[in-house]
Amino acid sequence: MESASLYEKLGGEEVIAKVVDEFYKRVLADDTVNSFFVKTDMEKQRSHQTKFISFALGGPNQYTGKSMAKAHEGMNLQPAHFQAIAKHLNDTLVFFGVDEADVRTVLTHIGSLKDDVLFK
Repeated sequence: MESASLYEKLGGEEVIAKVVDEFYKRVLADDTVNSFFVKTDMEKQRSHQTKFISFALGGPNQYTGKSMAKAHEGMNLQPAHFQAIAKHLNDTLVFFGVDEADVRTVLTHIGSLKDDVLFK
């Protein structure tokens, strides 16, 4: 029997959208990273991020956005910014009761994107 994807385990796109909403509440309250979102259409960002995370966790591929490198071009993100975002994602997943092994899996996947977003 095939094991469920993280997308399925978390409850699909509807639940992931709630996770994304909580994640951005945390991000926008954090002075370490909130300045990167000052001119961002957050409704569009939330929708986009929900599709990206859904796909990254094994859901349907509805993501049609830019590559990670292209999306972060000109932002000059530093390791402290990446760590803040990863911490907010970790804390959000824990808040939603995601088990520790699955949180580690998600963070490992996000960590693999580090070279595509830092120092661009």
